[in-house]
Amino acid sequence: MNGIKWRTRTNRSARSLRAGVGGALLLSLLTACSSDGSGGSDEASASAGAVRQPPVNAPFDYQLGGPYPPPAKVRAVSRDRTADPVPGHYNICYVNAFQAQPGADAARWWQREHPDLILRDDDGDPVVDEDWQEPLLDISTKKKRAALAEIVGLWIEGCGTAGFDAVEPDNLDSYERSDDLLTKDDAAAFARLLAERAHAEGLAIAQKNTTDLIGEHHAIGFDFAVTEECAHYKECPDYEKAYDGKVFDIEYTTKDFDAACRKWGEKLSITLRDRDVSAEGEDGYVYRHC
Repeated sequence: MNGIKWRTRTNRSARSLRAGVGGALLLSLLTACSSDGSGGSDEASASAGAVRQPPVNAPFDYQLGGPYPPPAKVRAVSRDRTADPVPGHYNICYVNAFQAQPGADAARWWQREHPDLILRDDDGDPVVDEDWQEPLLDISTKKKRAALAEIVGLWIEGCGTAGFDAVEPDNLDSYERSDDLLTKDDAAAFARLLAERAHAEGLAIAQKNTTDLIGEHHAIGFDFAVTEECAHYKECPDYEKAYDGKVFDIEYTTKDFDAACRKWGEKLSITLRDRDVSAEGEDGYVYRHC
């Protein structure tokens, strides 16, 4: 990650300020084509059967702030798609799928290459996640979802080529920040396309937060969950029930971590990290597992 720092959204999500926009320029050559992922739960289940499912309650490290050798007992790791997987571990590939990356370079790339795929308000201005200064991507129509699925799908393909076992598409809940221009159904439809692509690449796919869509996880095709602060938000029971314990939860305070370990430590994988998800050796680095 070349020393790039992470920030943490104060209410929900810790995500990277990663680079890599230049490599995505090749995506402008792609032609948008795809189904809308409406095959339903039977199709999703058949596709998911071919992927490597994550271990249950395995010690987990959330390394989104930069890669480093994981602690000795760790068996599963999540890293940014620009990082390499860890040999001998279950590797989850982080992809920012529903919003542009933070930073002017990423926004300029989308404006230049795919201006029609940026969500815009009535005045034609991009709708921006103010916490991160990330323009939202426009998943409001079948055609636009298909075009975006080609772009994000190439990133997912890269995860598979690199040797990851699974993908973690972030910002499933972008519709909540869309000024009502996007809906929960839009998010579910786009997520189905991503699940199809992930499964086609032999990758499992995680639901990232957003309990509003947990009832549709089977139809979408999600295989497991990566959650942030499910103990703090009292959501752990919902995820445990939906995913039969295939849940990697990250807590950011000792109080919430201790509470999660007492109640869910034998059923879910609970990890304590600092809110900047710093690399080991950096100031503020925190890592514990139940």
